[in-house]
Amino acid sequence: MSKKKSTSAALKYLHRRFYAGRPERLAEFEEARASAEVARTVYELRTKAKLTQKELAARVGTTPSVISRLEDDDYEGHSLAMLRRIAAALNKRVEIRFVALKSERAA
Repeated sequence: MSKKKSTSAALKYLHRRFYAGRPERLAEFEEARASAEVARTVYELRTKAKLTQKELAARVGTTPSVISRLEDDDYEGHSLAMLRRIAAALNKRVEIRFVALKSERAA
């Protein structure tokens, strides 16, 4: 019977294999992670408010296709102005934080 390796061990292997010593790859990864997080947050806020993309677009003063793009993990054009418009339409506010990056040695 073989032991299963943990997800953590697999992630450490992938990090060493594809990102360690490659700051440009780490930067691309962090950018993609941040874009995906914004997209997920917009989607979650909209669905929690029980709004369709069309309804949110009307509140924001844009088109449903813009909302769709904003909710796409691959979209990299999030602007602070648009995020503020969405937040206002949902009776929220945008909050920005700067956090330290994990060092390559920690991963």
